[in-house]
Amino acid sequence: RDGKIRKMFNLSKEDDVRQYVVHRQLPEKDGKKARSKAPKIQRLVTPARIQRKRKVQALKKQRTEKNKIQAAEFAKHIAQRLREKRQALLSRRRSSNRTSTSSA
Repeated sequence: RDGKIRKMFNLSKEDDVRQYVVHRQLPEKDGKKARSKAPKIQRLVTPARIQRKRKVQALKKQRTEKNKIQAAEFAKHIAQRLREKRQALLSRRRSSNRTSTSSA
């Protein structure tokens, strides 16, 4: 892990951890120059990881904003429905009161 290598070699955040890993030399093949292999470093912070994290956070923020807007619209819609329902109830009461008083 990145943190363990940093601790072992007493490195700061600015130091490149990849340089302190043990490399294994591979034999030459078909006239190509010799290569070396190194183990994968877990939890290594790369520009791609930083960009991915930024993208995920932006998407999360967009989702919360969208949900907030939708919740406000829904609340407005529900309030409108309640107003209409109340008005319909009141108009029914008024009309029933008028008919009962006129017939009596």
